[in-house]
Amino acid sequence: MIVETTIHSFSLWHHFAHKPGFDAVAFSDLARSMGFQGISLSLNDTSYRHLGGRETERMDRLRTYLTAHGMSLEIDTSDTSPGNMSEMLKVAHRMGATSLRTYTRHGGEVREMMQNTASDLAEVMQEAGELGVIIVLENHEDFTGPELAEIVERVTHPNLKILYDYGNSQMVLEDPIAALEAVLPHVHSIHFKDHVMIRPEDAGQLTVAGVPVGDGFLPLTELTRRLLNQGLRRFTFENVWAYSAPIQEGRTALDGVNLGEGTFAFLDPPFDPAVVVLQQSEFSPEKLVELESDALHRGHTAFRQILGNLGATGDWVSR
Repeated sequence: MIVETTIHSFSLWHHFAHKPGFDAVAFSDLARSMGFQGISLSLNDTSYRHLGGRETERMDRLRTYLTAHGMSLEIDTSDTSPGNMSEMLKVAHRMGATSLRTYTRHGGEVREMMQNTASDLAEVMQEAGELGVIIVLENHEDFTGPELAEIVERVTHPNLKILYDYGNSQMVLEDPIAALEAVLPHVHSIHFKDHVMIRPEDAGQLTVAGVPVGDGFLPLTELTRRLLNQGLRRFTFENVWAYSAPIQEGRTALDGVNLGEGTFAFLDPPFDPAVVVLQQSEFSPEKLVELESDALHRGHTAFRQILGNLGATGDWVSR
């Protein structure tokens, strides 16, 4: 089966922050050299983060590069408020992006968050349809799989889908396979990553930490098999080495989750910085860039091996 592989700009967030001259076009050029057929680009702040600014010249320059090399584009925002979503839909359309990722910024009780998120999205779905952009709502440290599916089903629009992240359900102490089963009919995009759990005594509180793909405890092969069987043919690789997120207080383990076991196994200290970093301030910017590059390439090899072992092929195979 032919599978397209793309890469998320968060995979190189230290490069963007610390490496001189590393911008969205340099990132795209690196992605192309590694055999990826497209990119996902974070525009997730007021200065459009990894685009480097809001100027239309930046948007057009990147679109020209991607078009010239036959590469696809997906972009990210957060905040489902109609004003932000309308702005970002126009940006996505101008840049030639096929989809716009978002997640909720609402707080409060879960049912209230769900209602507010659904109401926001309902207001912009007509514009999304007119512009030909798919909005993908991500499981992002806030909703369980069933809750996310309910939001999408409540809005009921063909341009609203789900982005399934391999590891983010852990932040709500939900098993990743259970989360996937709940959202599977609605999945349009994915983030392929790897995580470990860190004990409270080792991180200050119960924490999820990103590691190079293949070095963690997520059920990568089983998740990928289920997505392939569902018909997904675009997989977005995301290197989340040096990322971590605490489990919010008050969360309790959902059915099938046993802390310290299986997918939720704890990584034992001492921690090898090639695998996990909890305090980035302990390293120089140059060292962070070096370690990130190593994690990227090691994880990319594991990513391709998992896809290949499941019968996937594509332009990336020979790279």
